[in-house]
Amino acid sequence: MGVSENIKHFLSKEIPSNVKLIAVSKTKPIDVILKAYQSGYKIFGENKVQELADKYNDLPKDIEWHMIGHVQSNKVKYIAPFVSLIHGVDSVKLLKVINKEGEKNNRKINCLLQFHIAKEETKFGLSLEEANEFLISEDFKNLNNINICGVMGMATYTENDDTIRSEFKELVYIFNELKIVHFSNNDFKEISMGMSGDYKIAIEEGATIVRIGSLLFGARNYIK
Repeated sequence: MGVSENIKHFLSKEIPSNVKLIAVSKTKPIDVILKAYQSGYKIFGENKVQELADKYNDLPKDIEWHMIGHVQSNKVKYIAPFVSLIHGVDSVKLLKVINKEGEKNNRKINCLLQFHIAKEETKFGLSLEEANEFLISEDFKNLNNINICGVMGMATYTENDDTIRSEFKELVYIFNELKIVHFSNNDFKEISMGMSGDYKIAIEEGATIVRIGSLLFGARNYIK
């Protein structure tokens, strides 16, 4: 099946209607993304700022772009004018930079706080303690150009489903704690977790957003 058929299959058979599917188009050329777009799908995710900015420039402007990878502070400016949601906000410093760029562009930028739930040290993310400390600070109260919509996490890369499930449970626990203590608004509602290898477990555990790449587009074309 082609990418359009794969997306239709996922939306009708694999993904409940209350879960948003991010079609992860990283490393994929413009013509492949256009095929998906022309079939009616408009929600795509990229993990590199430059690639996202280039694709935004080359593709229709009604696409909903998600930045799902690690973001360096000095590169936020390239996506701040248009990005729909930044998933990987993993530090207070980054959040402040996003707010500054949101102010420059006269918009509120939607963000997810990324938490370190995996056993792997290579993963980025906040701890619950760090988030709690920041969210009660005066610094946070002064950030008027960001909108924190929920949380994001990446499970350990393993075939042990119990490990994956426990890590997703931890992210849901963090989400619920933050919701109770800090966020009474309806905007704080997203739990972004689950990729091609573990999305089924993520959905079972409460994901509202899943990020699917290879199952939709096929194997990645890594660009050196």
